[in-house]
Amino acid sequence: MTELPELSGKAALVTGGSRGIGYGVAEALVARGDRVCITGRNEDALKEAVERLGADRVIGVAGKAHDLGHQGEAVERTMEAFGRVDFLVNNAGTNPVFGPIADLDLDVARKVFETNVISALGFAQKTWHAWQKDNGGAIVNIASIAGLAPSPFIGAYGVSKAAMINLTQQLAHEFAPRVRVNAIAPAVVKTKFAQALYEGREAEAAASYPLGRLGVPSDIGGAAAFLTSEQSDWVTGQTLVVDGGMFLNAGVG
Repeated sequence: MTELPELSGKAALVTGGSRGIGYGVAEALVARGDRVCITGRNEDALKEAVERLGADRVIGVAGKAHDLGHQGEAVERTMEAFGRVDFLVNNAGTNPVFGPIADLDLDVARKVFETNVISALGFAQKTWHAWQKDNGGAIVNIASIAGLAPSPFIGAYGVSKAAMINLTQQLAHEFAPRVRVNAIAPAVVKTKFAQALYEGREAEAAASYPLGRLGVPSDIGGAAAFLTSEQSDWVTGQTLVVDGGMFLNAGVG
């Protein structure tokens, strides 16, 4: 990013922000003047992302999202660097298995929930106590359309995202009126995480979308920027579906 806008005075924490959707969200927030802390497991990838986004406005904290120590460090470092943490975007997630849920290893299921749901709750708790409880703000949880309907062969992922959508409602109810909490449910977005769903057959995959293409990280970044802006001040507890119109095909034989 070459020309940065004036600082907005706001700060955000984006988990899983070194690439893909998380990076797209961080990029959108930096583009409007926010300072941002991004997290990720790979320290080298995190450093590269910080440099691309602008090291004068972005910091990185490496660690695993489900690790309580990492959650605490990320929030503490954000507070130390920026003096506040107005926005939290829970993007870190995992989907390590592909197959029928009837044969799912329960230890794998626990890992999926630990990363996709429990870590989001942990970050929300820590952000709430560190800043938002007294000063307000917004939380955005990156869910998935897999949490809104059956998702064959990625059932554990879908169930975890359904839980995340309900977690969004629970937090929105409890954190009101100071903090708004919403979710975004994307369809397939062109990232390394989702590569197996479209690699080698992108045109075929995109043909099922009324808008004629797969998503890109900036599509989700724009939605997250809206949900953390004053323009969405009367929106909480909602799940914004960003799917290129895919659900319009529901029920079509």
